[in-house]
Amino acid sequence: MTRSRLAGAVLALGLTAAAGCSSGESVDVGGTGDPGGGGAGGTLAAAIGGEPDQLDPHRTSAYYSFQVLENVYDTLVEPGADLRMGPSLATSWTTSDDQLTWTFTLREGVRFSDGSPLTSQDVVYSYNRIISEKLNQAYKFETVRSVTAPDPTTVVVALRKPTPNLLANLGGFKGVAIVEKSNVESGAVKTKPVGSGPFAVAGYTSGDSVKLVRNDAYWGGRPKLDGVTFTFVKDPTVALQNLRGGEVQWTDNLPPQQVAGLKKQGDGVTVESRSSTDYWYLALNQGRKPYDDLNVRRAIAFALDREAITKAAKFGLAKPNQTAIPEGSSWYYEYAPYRHDPAQARQLLGQAGVRGLTMDLMVTNEYPETVAAAQVIAAQLKDVGITVKIRTLDFAQWLDEQGKSNFDAFLLGWLGNIDPDEFYYAQHRTGATFNFHGYSNPAVDKLLDAGRTETDPAARKRTYDQAAKQIVDDASYLYLYNPEVVQGWSKQVTGYQVRSDRAVRFRDVGLVR
Repeated sequence: MTRSRLAGAVLALGLTAAAGCSSGESVDVGGTGDPGGGGAGGTLAAAIGGEPDQLDPHRTSAYYSFQVLENVYDTLVEPGADLRMGPSLATSWTTSDDQLTWTFTLREGVRFSDGSPLTSQDVVYSYNRIISEKLNQAYKFETVRSVTAPDPTTVVVALRKPTPNLLANLGGFKGVAIVEKSNVESGAVKTKPVGSGPFAVAGYTSGDSVKLVRNDAYWGGRPKLDGVTFTFVKDPTVALQNLRGGEVQWTDNLPPQQVAGLKKQGDGVTVESRSSTDYWYLALNQGRKPYDDLNVRRAIAFALDREAITKAAKFGLAKPNQTAIPEGSSWYYEYAPYRHDPAQARQLLGQAGVRGLTMDLMVTNEYPETVAAAQVIAAQLKDVGITVKIRTLDFAQWLDEQGKSNFDAFLLGWLGNIDPDEFYYAQHRTGATFNFHGYSNPAVDKLLDAGRTETDPAARKRTYDQAAKQIVDDASYLYLYNPEVVQGWSKQVTGYQVRSDRAVRFRDVGLVR
């Protein structure tokens, strides 16, 4: 699942207020997290649905990687449970009157898990690496003129234009983590990364597990757990069996059809869910005929019955939506032009001169909901004369094929988005990092560029509403639904919280024996 990260008005206005401080305003909100201190110890066994493709935070885009890396790395700032950006490695920051210079003060005494000090030079190295090597998150730094370190505890980010979502860009998720230069240059970052977070990677066995151990020198306080072992369990039924049997104590890979019953019965397991900031979608390759034809893409959009797709994939744990941003957010734009209308779909295909089309649909068995959704989509498209060939890959292969644009269509999701820029820019801006399907519309480019630098929240909302409407009208992505975050854990686990941005944090978790 690609990772880029609903807290109602907090998401729309709270983040803007935090990220775009008024001219010359200083922010100092102290430390974060529980000071820790002891606990029962023990190693938490966590079952995740697939294997990380690698553990370099700047190069991976896989959610399975970030589930691990959330516990290994730190960012300059980070979202709290309400998704407001707060301190992490930086304890305070100020903005200049013109909002073009942001000065961050770093927490003193922070060390990487190997004992070496983390200073402002590490922040400069990390950001410049992303920028100069044009890595996955480089688009988040497009308004950045320079990143400098005038002293060991100060970082200055100079901007070309005001950037209201700068804090979300610098801390929304661990894809912009602060890395250790020697760890990167040695190549060890791919399998044994060195971060400053609550845990350190002790071992990585391909096809089996990643083992973390406690970082006793963690600046946020000594974690209660001795460590965390992430095991890779693709089958949700097996993950649930392992949870019930005590082989694991936590999982987010539960059979969706059993969630309602698990919530009621418990059976020694705690299952909780909450609305997410995620969206799932179908993308059509506009670099291939006939998907470069708008009528063909719209025909497929009219052929889809999103209610049926959502029911098959999520069993009531999602809400159909034809735009990206969930209804609970005040960035939400209500727009749903594609009713389920096979006759309209056939008419549009006829106008495009398309008959007897066979479509390759790429899914991954590491996200079973893509397989379930694909089967329903195949039946719906058959009704309008399109034969769907479902191609099921493991996620590493899926990512490789996506990167090469070797597909007619694919199904997947974007997880943990915070700012509206994260819902649209990298996916729909011409030539952007994750625009693998080849969409290009100069009007949308202009709107997405404007939204990134607009500091007035109301004007920014109008800009993203216009962009969302055009993206939907162009059928760039065919949005399907917004799912809930669903996770389960044993009665032994204390201190765990389900987050709407799907960040999996174990730093304050303990095990009762």
